[in-house]
Amino acid sequence: MTTLIWIAAALVVIGVYLSWTAGRLDRLHSRIDAARAALDAQLLRRASVAQELATAGILDPAASIVLYQAAHAARQAEEEHREVAESELSQALRAVFGEAPQVEAVRQAPGGEESLGELTQAVRRVPMARRFHNDAVRAARALRRHRKVRWFRLAGHAPFPMAFEMDDEPPAVLGDRSGH
Repeated sequence: MTTLIWIAAALVVIGVYLSWTAGRLDRLHSRIDAARAALDAQLLRRASVAQELATAGILDPAASIVLYQAAHAARQAEEEHREVAESELSQALRAVFGEAPQVEAVRQAPGGEESLGELTQAVRRVPMARRFHNDAVRAARALRRHRKVRWFRLAGHAPFPMAFEMDDEPPAVLGDRSGH
């Protein structure tokens, strides 16, 4: 009789532990979803501000075309091509705003200071949002690698979390906090 009580107690403890682990995994997946939504919002904001600057008539025509096409491609990219399109927008931003004289020309234009401020904030927020997302993905992946999670299928039907890898290096002139 005592053996049955110990077995029942052990099963209850194991059940509670597995339930706690499944709840933790569920919270991590929710955190990934929230972080991905925040990342998507920051990427969309960056592309929108870049597109506005490209069509404002402030930049020279070649820079406007390069920036507009990269921003448009980033906004319209399908999910499987999104990382590449966003990386290309980062490269276009570095190409267009890589030199201080170009930034000064934008700053001198009517409304240029505000546009440059918005762009600076947008390019600074993307790496932070991506870092939060990838940290959540890393934590969920680490938990999903445990045997207990795989054996008892605690992840359910949730897809395996994927990190968002892109070139998010801001232009040096815009990324420099003392420059604004």
